[in-house]
Amino acid sequence: MDRGMPGERTPRQLTVEVRRVGTGAVVSPIGELDHHSAGELREALDACVADACTRIVIDCSALEFCDSTGLNVLLAARMEAEAVGGEVQLAGMRPNVARVFEITGAGSVFVVHNSLDEALAALPAE
Repeated sequence: MDRGMPGERTPRQLTVEVRRVGTGAVVSPIGELDHHSAGELREALDACVADACTRIVIDCSALEFCDSTGLNVLLAARMEAEAVGGEVQLAGMRPNVARVFEITGAGSVFVVHNSLDEALAALPAE
């Protein structure tokens, strides 16, 4: 079995769970978000926007890693949601993922909540 070069990262599985919350959705990527797995999250976010979710909260608490491809998926989803009057917010980022947003400045274009509970509490009343 080929395990690659020592120290080389191997692609990990990313799963994406989506649940509707009123007129919005909570999208939970679980695992590593990189160029190998970004399509999985992109499909889930595109479906949410197409389904007229007015507010999408990305629960990042189980996101172990995010590279520039993953960051671009999140930024594109934010722009697409805003174009139809919606928004994308982030919640529960682990320190290593938060660092990517800090280094790139992307954290300043998202509303970022400390936890999913905090994000859900901030949802507008229906």
